Amino acid sequence: MTLNPETLRTAMRNWASGVTVVTVAHDGVRHGMTVSSFTSLSVEPPLVSVSLYSASRTHDLVSAAGHFGVTILAAEQRELSDRFAGRIPDTDDRLAGLDVETLVSGAPFIVGGLAWLDCRVAQTIPTGTNTLFIGEVLDVRSREDGQPLLYFNRGYRYLTS
Repeated sequence: MTLNPETLRTAMRNWASGVTVVTVAHDGVRHGMTVSSFTSLSVEPPLVSVSLYSASRTHDLVSAAGHFGVTILAAEQRELSDRFAGRIPDTDDRLAGLDVETLVSGAPFIVGGLAWLDCRVAQTIPTGTNTLFIGEVLDVRSREDGQPLLYFNRGYRYLTS
């Protein structure tokens, strides 16, 4: 039996997740994309993973650079999530005009996020149409305040107290 991909997509829409932007800088090119497939794998050693579509520009740049950055978006950064999800073409600099900072690797991080994780690619695992990038966290910054941007059933959601 072969599972219909749309059936799986429909089921996975029931999984609420935070929203991140994965960024990279390589040979003078900066790029990033919205990613909800992100998770912490280990605290010792410090490891996280992101799943990137194998045919994406971000995938190619992360593969070439050997590093990536993850910005965990705050609730007020919904427009940035849309911007990095494709509202600006893949060939344009999606970071143009934004306040960014760098940590160790040179990957750009979006100012205003809840947390930034600067990662070195430790391992890659081809997984169907995607590649799972396991990153060793080289440096991290986080805020003490703020609410996360959440995604559920094809829409943004927010925490309530």
